[in-house]
Amino acid sequence: MNLDDAIAVARHTYADKRPRSRDWLDRARTVQPGGNTRSVLDFAPFPFRVADAKGRELHDVDGHRYIDLLGNYTAGLLGHSPGPVVDAVRAALDNGLALGSVHVNEVRFAELLVERFEAMQQVRFTNSGTEANLLALAAATHHTERSKIVVFVNGYHGGVLTFGGGDNPVNVPHDWVICHYNDLADVSSAFDEHGADIAAVLVEPMQGSGGCIAGTVPFLSGLRDLCDTHGSLLIFDEVMTSRFSTGGAQGLLGIRPDLTTLGKYLAGGLTFGAFGGRADVMRHFDPAAGGLLGHAGTFNNNVLSMAAGVATLTEVLTEDVLRATHQRGDRLRMAMNQAFEVNGLAMHVSGVGSLMTVHGTAGPITSASDLVTSDDRLKELFFFHCLDAGFYLARRGFIALSIEITDGDIDAFLDIVERFDPQSS
Repeated sequence: MNLDDAIAVARHTYADKRPRSRDWLDRARTVQPGGNTRSVLDFAPFPFRVADAKGRELHDVDGHRYIDLLGNYTAGLLGHSPGPVVDAVRAALDNGLALGSVHVNEVRFAELLVERFEAMQQVRFTNSGTEANLLALAAATHHTERSKIVVFVNGYHGGVLTFGGGDNPVNVPHDWVICHYNDLADVSSAFDEHGADIAAVLVEPMQGSGGCIAGTVPFLSGLRDLCDTHGSLLIFDEVMTSRFSTGGAQGLLGIRPDLTTLGKYLAGGLTFGAFGGRADVMRHFDPAAGGLLGHAGTFNNNVLSMAAGVATLTEVLTEDVLRATHQRGDRLRMAMNQAFEVNGLAMHVSGVGSLMTVHGTAGPITSASDLVTSDDRLKELFFFHCLDAGFYLARRGFIALSIEITDGDIDAFLDIVERFDPQSS
């Protein structure tokens, strides 16, 4: 069976087993464009609709059970409805929802973040990683009195800051200088041409949504040196990679950015974002210190996210827990690559620790150019193969392990991986 025929069969089989999810899609499309309000969740023929979730499991409206290997695109690091977070949120509910004032948990949460991330001398909260990156860029351009921002092909910093290929009509109109990831010579050339106008370099220590492509130490440390030489700010987008250790990717790498952006899991699964860094840069948001930058946001310090964040960092995400999850991910990725190689499949899993992406091409993968020959049909067949066996990952091949995933789950999933045969799907 050729790959196109195999995909047609896989989609048909999937749809036949999920009539209620199909009905919900038809209903949703009458009131929501595309039948959803988060584009990444859509896939053909239609996404299954979740009825409930607990721990590491999802259950859909058609009665199917899945081990969740996607972890809400990294926001679900703690699993579904983690006990300490739920308890903290319930307690917060008793003291008022929308206070319209400052309160104690936002201070506690900020103290915990500053303690964990050495480069964060001060921090402010937002509602998402997207907002955090927007505010970090505002701080950088204001602080340096420059306009240009270096970003990277395949980079993703939120829905309005994405550089996956071609112009994105919803991107904010900054003066972008787009370079190639893991190509320090290319960035050096950009600084040679524009150095006096470059306010900041915005970079992910590992490109997450772009395919889990890890930045090399020479590349990332070279960015630090270039910024120091030219008076630009280095911004680490650690919305995803902060899970690599209690001090994030920067802690493992030993590289100190000027600003760091956070989001996703740090509020236990509730809406959250943050940006912070050098006190002299963050002072621009402090009127008492002569700061001129405002920072609005009705729900920046919402009581539920702040309470959840305190519980997440004090009761759940210890160094041992993060290390174990990181090591479990490394084991999974290496074993998957071995299985693909043994089975003669042109597939590769890139990533670091608990974050990884399955690609329809042989590795290694160090930049977007290595993905030009990737066959998305292999990824789609693998996706449906895993779903049919009760394991959920992203259609694009993305996996983000939660702390709830066990070694037994990894072994069971690897058995499914070893049995993947696209020709017989």
